[in-house]
Amino acid sequence: MSKPTVELTESEWSIIKAVWETEPCTAPAIQEKLLQPTGWTYSTVRTLMDRMVVKGVLRAKKEGKLTIYRSVVTRAQAQRGELFYALKHAFNGALTPMVQCLLESNDLDADELAELESLVKAKKKSSKQ
Repeated sequence: MSKPTVELTESEWSIIKAVWETEPCTAPAIQEKLLQPTGWTYSTVRTLMDRMVVKGVLRAKKEGKLTIYRSVVTRAQAQRGELFYALKHAFNGALTPMVQCLLESNDLDADELAELESLVKAKKKSSKQ
């Protein structure tokens, strides 16, 4: 079974990161957490969170007068969705040009390159078995 991928907007990334740090949580708690960096009102946060429930990213449960939110997707699933979005839109689905772009950016140090090489070797080895 393949892991579901999810595409998040920039605003949804802000929300989901705050939820991951504090879940279970309420919309007012998330609004308070994000007020300083975003300036968002409670209604903005609540609308975004409710849309994320419809999208299947968050789960909401009424407990008395409060609505408690929890994440449905993991950080890895969200990252995977973001990666495949970039792959699809910026590189027409071609992985090699994307990796080449990363390698040519000179942002990778020797340790990161060695780790990537190790990951590729391990994947080759496991796919032969």
